[in-house]
Amino acid sequence: MTGARLARGWWAAAAALGLVALALLGTRALADGDDDGGDGGEPAVPAADSADVGFSRDMAVHHQQAVEMSFIVRDRTDDREVRNLAYDIINTQANQRGMLLGLLTSWEMPLSSSEPPMTWMDHDMADMGFEPHDGALMPGMATDAQIEELREAEGREAEVLYLRLMTEHHRAGVDMAEGAVASAEDSVVVRLAEGMVEGQESEIQLMADLLDERGAGASGGGPSQENEHRH
Repeated sequence: MTGARLARGWWAAAAALGLVALALLGTRALADGDDDGGDGGEPAVPAADSADVGFSRDMAVHHQQAVEMSFIVRDRTDDREVRNLAYDIINTQANQRGMLLGLLTSWEMPLSSSEPPMTWMDHDMADMGFEPHDGALMPGMATDAQIEELREAEGREAEVLYLRLMTEHHRAGVDMAEGAVASAEDSVVVRLAEGMVEGQESEIQLMADLLDERGAGASGGGPSQENEHRH
């Protein structure tokens, strides 16, 4: 079973990385005039308030924190499965983030905005009952306090906290990516978002299995309440 879970995790990462390569090819095709807006000139550029631009900005920020948490846990545990998962997320989401920022640059759009995150979605953060706080800028993001707790944890305690935080992170990421699939118009953005949904849903299941092995659920009290389970 362990081998199957690892294979599933590696497959999700490989699929997502392959999608980045596909997206890069798609961007080159657009630049060559495959999507020229109907006049044979420059490729069509999404509007500043479009889902394409908003998603690219917001997911780049969301991914940045996932990469940060994965680097932290990589150094806080010796568990092979958790370290492999963290490695997959670092590589996949760092590559996807680079692609998103590259799209924004190619569109000559600012990499940040004064508008609140997720205003491009059908439901904004207020509708989801979320307000930015303590460094958590969007749903699913960890707070500064949670990041600091992860930095201070070790072993199983760090594993459980990371898996819980990343599960929530992925759930919100899937919601955002599904919004892009439904609303974005740029084919590269849509394909990239579809790959995120597939890859992160697979990793959510993997993390559920890893939490179950550790006698922990996807939500609950902090690791300090579970010291009796430590190895």
